[in-house]
Amino acid sequence: MTGGAGFLGSAIALRLKADYPAAHIVALDNLRRRGSELNPARLKARGVDFVHADIRSVEDIETAGLDLIIECSAEPSALAGRSGDARYLLDTNLGGAINCLELARRNRAALLFISTSRVYPFDRINALPFTVSGSRFALDGTGNLPAGIGRAGLTTDFGLPGRRTLYGASKLAAELIVQEYADTYNLPALILRPGVIAGPWQMGKVDQGFVALWVARHLAGTPLQYCGYGGQGHQLRDVLHIDDAVDLILAGIARLGAFRGEVFNAGGGAERSISLAELTELCQAATGRGIAMGSDPTTRPGDIPWYVTDNAAATTTLSWTPTRSVTAAVADILSWLGDNPAVMATIFA
Repeated sequence: MTGGAGFLGSAIALRLKADYPAAHIVALDNLRRRGSELNPARLKARGVDFVHADIRSVEDIETAGLDLIIECSAEPSALAGRSGDARYLLDTNLGGAINCLELARRNRAALLFISTSRVYPFDRINALPFTVSGSRFALDGTGNLPAGIGRAGLTTDFGLPGRRTLYGASKLAAELIVQEYADTYNLPALILRPGVIAGPWQMGKVDQGFVALWVARHLAGTPLQYCGYGGQGHQLRDVLHIDDAVDLILAGIARLGAFRGEVFNAGGGAERSISLAELTELCQAATGRGIAMGSDPTTRPGDIPWYVTDNAAATTTLSWTPTRSVTAAVADILSWLGDNPAVMATIFA
């Protein structure tokens, strides 16, 4: 497993080892992402082998005798590359995926590729008709909507032409190569496009992991601000609890032999959607503490006001549906932070 010391990768590795104790689970990670250095000890304590490795290096990830690769590694920030050189982003997200595919080809191994909802163009999403409903943006369904979108959210039929950030472009390019390898070499391969995932052991940042960041800031009593779209916190996302995400991965693994590069959206869905303003209220209630909330109306490049996942295809094909609420995710993060006070320093570093 690549990205095995990351938020999602470590959760998958630990669950696989718990469910399949006889399996040899190896977690590879370069530990570049802040907070990942805390996970090798957790992995080793529960029987998962950890290897310090960089997915950009063929020699680092060379392994014989494996039968499944879960590709979780990524530079996941939608802002990556905007301030300068994008080489690390591209070499990791695209070059690393190719290295994994070559490893799968040589071993005749199956591949489960974790992509992102960011493959959908932000300019197309921004062009959708939105209204403000209470403290959130809502999709105005009274007019004609493009294919692939409805009240349940986005499906994989939503159009891909457009701008999507360097992060989104690198993951979409990797998806295309995964599909070509699956077809050319008859490799079992499955692609999942999750949106926002949240839960314990996520080192929250503004650009990735904002639910954990919101909880941590409320717990510490330090300020936040709403950025973009008028600075009122109306931006809306659906949130997938980490345990629901791992359930999905295991469901995909169980059926992986039937796939040759098929793609599924995976998120919390409309029932688990929340705006930033609503998340603030939820965190205030959970912590019993209010914090100062600033406002910056300037919208950053690549931002979107709204994203909700239509999970229908994943539910039908993989027999999976999320069951845990955003409230549960916030409560679990709060409990984790309370039990691990040293993590707070890592989040605020």
